[in-house]
Amino acid sequence: MPLDPASAFRLDGEVALITGGGSGLGLGMARAMHGAGARVVLVGRRPDMIESAAEELGEGAYWEVADVTAYDSIPALIERIRERVGPISVLANNAGHNFKKLAVDTSVEEFSGMLDTHVLAAHNLTRCVLPGMLERRHGSILFTASMTSLLGMPGVIAYSAAKSAYVGMVRALSTEVAGQGVRVNAIAPGWIESAMLRKALDNDAPRSNRILQRTPMQRFGEPEDIGLAAVYLCSPAAKFVTGVLLPIDGGASQGF
Repeated sequence: MPLDPASAFRLDGEVALITGGGSGLGLGMARAMHGAGARVVLVGRRPDMIESAAEELGEGAYWEVADVTAYDSIPALIERIRERVGPISVLANNAGHNFKKLAVDTSVEEFSGMLDTHVLAAHNLTRCVLPGMLERRHGSILFTASMTSLLGMPGVIAYSAAKSAYVGMVRALSTEVAGQGVRVNAIAPGWIESAMLRKALDNDAPRSNRILQRTPMQRFGEPEDIGLAAVYLCSPAAKFVTGVLLPIDGGASQGF
């Protein structure tokens, strides 16, 4: 039976866990998913930030303090969310941070730390929510990749490796679970207005100009752009979409 376009992009009845959901792109996802009808659970390490974000969203928004790299604590987190809000049907692996250092100066410990925060933490969260999704034959898992998953950029070798790993994880996992009702996709944000972007660019006009010059739309994106794309990929409108990496970048990955 054809989907009704009016409801195809809705997330009513879904419970979405969004790591790093208290600010930036994670909060953009939370706002959009909440607006589309999902109950959202914001997870982060800073209670003041995620509590404030959940209060801003209002009814249907919850928060949990957790460190995604404390791997052994995640099963208990998933159980608390199940008891408090309901079984998780959407997981947004968004937690992470940038790390800028030349390859020759990047220590093994620093490289390993980036993999811990991004790759291992995302895998651990995914494996903890997957059993319930597979049992219900319903779920959507989303990874926040990066332009460094697509383009070579100097000075971010550890970050680039971690974000590029997401692409392989999406390809492998999507084929593993597609026949069991679970879809797996990734978003590759371009340069999106956020506190992190401002910190990087406010005192670096040449870099800001270079970014805008190579972006065909000639502007930075907004967290809402990421949020709306996340809603689409997790909604019934994308019911035949899995294993994709969707750039949200104003054409930067195609521009010259």
